[in-house]
Amino acid sequence: MRMKIHIDIDCFFVSAARIKEPELQHLPVAIGGRSDTKIFNNAAKNQTVNLENSGSFVPTFYKAYEEKDDDITAFKDPDGRIRGILTTSSYEARAYGVKTAMNIREALQLCPELIIKAPNMSLYQELSHTLHDFLARKIPLIEQASIDEFYGDLHGWVADEDVPAFIDNLRHEIKKEIKLPVSIGAAKTRYIAKLATTYAKPFGCKTIYPWDFDKFINPIKVEEFAGIGRSMQQKLNAAQIKTLGELRLRRGTLESWGPYAKELYKRVNGESDAEIKTQHQRKSIGISRTFDPLFDRKEIKRRIHILARHLSFAIYKLEVVPTVYHLSIAYEMNQKSHKNISLSELFTEQKFDALCIRMFHEADIHKRLHIIRLSINCSSFTRDSKKELSLIGFEEDKKMNRLTQETQKLRQKYGIDTIKFASEL
Repeated sequence: MRMKIHIDIDCFFVSAARIKEPELQHLPVAIGGRSDTKIFNNAAKNQTVNLENSGSFVPTFYKAYEEKDDDITAFKDPDGRIRGILTTSSYEARAYGVKTAMNIREALQLCPELIIKAPNMSLYQELSHTLHDFLARKIPLIEQASIDEFYGDLHGWVADEDVPAFIDNLRHEIKKEIKLPVSIGAAKTRYIAKLATTYAKPFGCKTIYPWDFDKFINPIKVEEFAGIGRSMQQKLNAAQIKTLGELRLRRGTLESWGPYAKELYKRVNGESDAEIKTQHQRKSIGISRTFDPLFDRKEIKRRIHILARHLSFAIYKLEVVPTVYHLSIAYEMNQKSHKNISLSELFTEQKFDALCIRMFHEADIHKRLHIIRLSINCSSFTRDSKKELSLIGFEEDKKMNRLTQETQKLRQKYGIDTIKFASEL
């Protein structure tokens, strides 16, 4: 039997803050977050790009941490309104009903003594790297799934009967060496190991052997299994399937729903697994910002220039050539629109900027509505898609590419805001 383990840092952002400020231990603490609209300010500085482990609540582009931000005032608008959501909260805060993604104002109503701290992405990345390096010395195959999640393969390394003692010792070593509390789940597949971690929290460990499997998994509600989203949960509930045990009895039903549901059944039943991948190649990259309702299309286009500049900087750092471009707009009154363009040409910042403006003009179909969000995404990199680049205008693109690379060097040294488009000013 091959045993996989799943390691999850407990309340990671809060745990990181407690390393920096030990006096926060045992207090209700939450980390706040809000869309960094200061990126559109002509005086904007100190923007940082992170190309590793970005995802939920871990943006690719963020404002570098400053001590003066680490206060509730950082989440107040000039009119005194408190804005933003919680990216995580401590278990002491959760006892009051405070939850991840909750509005900060609502959280403070539930827990008036809640301590709100600003996110410190640089610290999170540093601790995540430290933990990854530590785990790599302890386990032959380790995969980083996100900034605070890891998978390991113990096959041929730890005997099955020794797994509980191994993971218990591992969590205590991590707490001693890195000062981070982690929970660890172990099972035959990575999917069940991840589920086991949920039941090991906080700062615990849980091993699921085949003879424990039925007793463990059958009573669990379907929404607790990773990969079962709201729509699938509704579909399962409509079919009178509310627990994983009931799901396991309905193989025919799930297989009739198509390939995704068929694979989901196998994962829940412990039949499907995936290899531990020590490295992941990024498949796409994007940037988005939410802001107060804005009607002025001239100002909107200025903001698109700024987003395009930031995204271009990241694409050059990745050393890839995107071939699929996507721009989406969110309007007030819950209206949305988007535009996709495929383009197999050498990437240059100037061309990308013009392409983003073009996509905006074509996507902006609700011209009488205010806009509240802009998103730009690039994907299907040539290293993955195997697409050949067009030779039309190739030599001119090469010249512009060299110019952008020189610009890139200056931005790497002095900051993303060092050189801007004239249209941004």
